[in-house]
Amino acid sequence: MERLFQDMLERFETIHKVIETAVADLPAEALDWKPGPDMNSIAVILAHTAGAWRYWVGDVAGDLPSGRVRAEEFETFKVDAAEMLGRLSKALDTTRQVLGQLAPPRLGEARTAGMFNEERTVGWALLHVLEHTALHAGHIQLTRQLWDQRGE
Repeated sequence: MERLFQDMLERFETIHKVIETAVADLPAEALDWKPGPDMNSIAVILAHTAGAWRYWVGDVAGDLPSGRVRAEEFETFKVDAAEMLGRLSKALDTTRQVLGQLAPPRLGEARTAGMFNEERTVGWALLHVLEHTALHAGHIQLTRQLWDQRGE
């Protein structure tokens, strides 16, 4: 694997660990808890993060269709942490596969992000999903902190 992609994979693996740590030992009710109106639960954020991660790396950068239905991610409820973390792990596995086969010249190749009807480069898709995954890891951490401090 090219050094650039090794570094990128290391960042994805680190974010994956951050998310695992944030949801470790949470009771089932915490996954579905919303800290306020018009806010998402950890379960919804996890489902969306895993779906988007898999989509941008697999579908767009790697040309590996997933059949993602984005709207369903926001309806996630009563799904245990192990299943949610399993979805994230599958996205990480897809990342290992795609980055392992990628060569730097392909970063400039155009791809159609069909779900959004946008044309983006492979490099843009990878940078976007790294940013997006890190952003939602932070949302999960903050929601976990709010859960831990509720009622104090």
